[in-house]
Amino acid sequence: MRSRNCSDRCRSFHRRPYRRGGLLSLAILLGVAGRSWAEPADASLAILPAKFELDGPEARQRLLVETLVESTMPSGPRRLSVGQLAEGVTFATSDPSVVRIEGGHAVAAGNGTAVVTAAAGGRIASAEVTVRGVDAPFRWSFRRHVESVLTKAGCNSGACHGAAAGKNGFKLSLRGYDPIGDHGAITRHARGRRVNYPEPARSLLVLKPTVAVPHKGGQRIEPGSIEYRALAEWIAAGAPPPSPDDPAVERLEIFPPQAVLKPGATEQLSVRAVYSDGRSEEVTRWVLFTATDGAVAQVDERGRVQVMGHGESAVTAWYQSRIVVATITVPFVQEAPVEAIAAAFASSPKRNFIDELVLAKLQSLNLPPSPPAGDSEFLRRAFLDTIGVLPTVEETRAFLSDPSPQKRDTLIETLLGRPEFDDYWAYKWSDLLLVSSEKLRPPAMWAYYDWIRRQVATNAPWDRMVRAIVTAQGSTLENGAANFFSLHQDPQSMSETVSQAFLGMSIGCARCHNHPMEKWTNDQYYGMANLFARVRVKEAPGDGNGSVFTAASGDLVQPLTGKPQPPRPLDGEPLPFDAVEDRRIPLADWLTSPANPYFSRAVANRVWANFMGVGLVEKVDDLRATNPSSNEVLLSGLARHLADNGFDLKALMRSILQSAAYQRSSRVLVENRGDRRFYSRYYPKRLMAEVLLDGLSQATGAPTAFGGYPAGWRAMQLPDANVASYFLKSFGRPERLITCECERNAETSMTQVLHISNGDTLNQKLEAKGNRIEKLLSAGKSDEEIVDEAYLAALSRFPSADEKRKVLEILAAAGKDGRRSAIEDLLWGLLSSKEFIFNS
Repeated sequence: MRSRNCSDRCRSFHRRPYRRGGLLSLAILLGVAGRSWAEPADASLAILPAKFELDGPEARQRLLVETLVESTMPSGPRRLSVGQLAEGVTFATSDPSVVRIEGGHAVAAGNGTAVVTAAAGGRIASAEVTVRGVDAPFRWSFRRHVESVLTKAGCNSGACHGAAAGKNGFKLSLRGYDPIGDHGAITRHARGRRVNYPEPARSLLVLKPTVAVPHKGGQRIEPGSIEYRALAEWIAAGAPPPSPDDPAVERLEIFPPQAVLKPGATEQLSVRAVYSDGRSEEVTRWVLFTATDGAVAQVDERGRVQVMGHGESAVTAWYQSRIVVATITVPFVQEAPVEAIAAAFASSPKRNFIDELVLAKLQSLNLPPSPPAGDSEFLRRAFLDTIGVLPTVEETRAFLSDPSPQKRDTLIETLLGRPEFDDYWAYKWSDLLLVSSEKLRPPAMWAYYDWIRRQVATNAPWDRMVRAIVTAQGSTLENGAANFFSLHQDPQSMSETVSQAFLGMSIGCARCHNHPMEKWTNDQYYGMANLFARVRVKEAPGDGNGSVFTAASGDLVQPLTGKPQPPRPLDGEPLPFDAVEDRRIPLADWLTSPANPYFSRAVANRVWANFMGVGLVEKVDDLRATNPSSNEVLLSGLARHLADNGFDLKALMRSILQSAAYQRSSRVLVENRGDRRFYSRYYPKRLMAEVLLDGLSQATGAPTAFGGYPAGWRAMQLPDANVASYFLKSFGRPERLITCECERNAETSMTQVLHISNGDTLNQKLEAKGNRIEKLLSAGKSDEEIVDEAYLAALSRFPSADEKRKVLEILAAAGKDGRRSAIEDLLWGLLSSKEFIFNS
């Protein structure tokens, strides 16, 4: 039975003690609460990696000498680098016949084991090295070496020969995803003129990138370099082709995995590849590096990081479709005394596990949190984020006057149970699932929307709802979920939409080649798409009716190979081709499993972004490995919380709403003004188009008319995005044509400014008969009562004494004849203000 409350396992996670002082102590020791940067007293010297193998006569490993400190993180104790020594280091080896040192690298000399030491400033660090295979003949591998050289040099990039049509008659697969095809292009195409076996140095493959002959791409390889040798010596060996038995990269390791540095510091990274045959080697020089936040840290092509500013940036390393991430943390420098910063963290409220993990991240960055939000600020925020409407004047008065310390929790429970909650979240999921009469007939569109709203109204667990969509069959009018397959009638689009909507990942790039920014390969793409190859939709009696069913045979051919891939979820187990079971059922099993690392994270991130304004991963449907979370431990915690509570979305929302992180003020402190994504405060966000229009209608008491829908319907009650509205279009309503958050535009524009200022929407509502202004005047309300109501209706707060005084003076000066016009101006001023248009 699914419980609304946390399971025992989840409670234990929430209450698990987190030993304070981890990165906060580190930040203090490093002097980031002042202008100094001192090395911690307990820092130790270490060589990274501390233990490694050198396999073969060409093997070598860069030695990184790091200053490490012990730190307690939410995920457990960890040794963090706080700086790298590049000068004043003396290396030695216990056995030069096994390992020799050349330019800061350990180089294989002979089989055996040796210890490499580094001495600096009276401290010594050591690393254990095992060398093997030195006596074995060395051969350059096309898959491991030649493709790596071409990728690093950019020869097979999308801007060069990796383009869809190639370049100047020479075409390679993007980033080497097709080694067999690339080998043929190099050695067979154009009559094999790109390789010269008797004189490898005169091969075009060597001459062009070294610009020994004219090359439009410029110089890509230095003569005499390892890259040069790899190409020339591979050709000299007869240009051996790739073999199916070649070891594949299973994973990458990066050193150091996390570093806490100061602006101006540099840090050299090292990457090792671990292969399927158990061997490993350093591949740093052939890795493609990217920094996610260049304002914090930048990385060059050799993996050297330059710290630019405060914050946190991930550095991703890509090699042969494998990705690994290093985190660069740069704590903010504060003018306030250390004791004041520590006190700010100690006094910050902690309601649940969310607060523990948010504060841990803030401590690591030395970002003090803003104080709690006031009651009116919280009230308006919770209404808009949870149900998409403003609190009424009566609700605001009651909440602000309620002395109960539990009134916020009571409000949260009330909001989660209101019918407007069902409207708001049915609309949100309709955006995701593309409910629109643009592609569906009205009866089918209504069936689809009604099905979604029922799921929300009954609080259907997210996994059950998604499973019903993915495995839907039968009439699209009787089973609204089946319309998903009416919208996506080929296996590729079905697969891509399922991945985007429910895993938060775009796999479309892998349709033509291995994904250049993810681990997904072309084989995995077609294996996933083949799960939908037997889904069929045929017309059935009734307007917009279709029948979804699965055929007994049929497979999707992969263009690259000319054969179908075994049907399989992205990284799940393959299914037999002759299995008679609906292939979507094992897909749904894999997709919605609590063990699936993508499913719960994707929806947890979407829900978090709705309430917090900024996703832990931005954008929310871009959960690729090269776009890591701003707080990985928190995202994992939210995902685990959701799974442990049976994918009850209301349970997740309740935890977020109750957290001190959500209930923090949006007021910017001097100490946290540099924060944009770590939740030291609530981030104001512009109201989504539909909520803004409904807010204008509610505050003025003049509903918006939507053609073909009942009078008084709110924009958030519309099932269809295909409804004419200049206001909604101007303020970024999505057209629901593609599954992408990018369809909704939350940016401000001059068109919006002009429409609010002098457009029809607001002005007509202010002048409408029977609106709020007319009712207030008819009821004989005093100027003071009218001012209070205007502020409560629009901003969910009473006016300040100064605001009230100034407005009353204006109303008094307007006289009886100009009173209505003055009240319209008052309401116009409130409804066109940033305080109204933004949720803060």
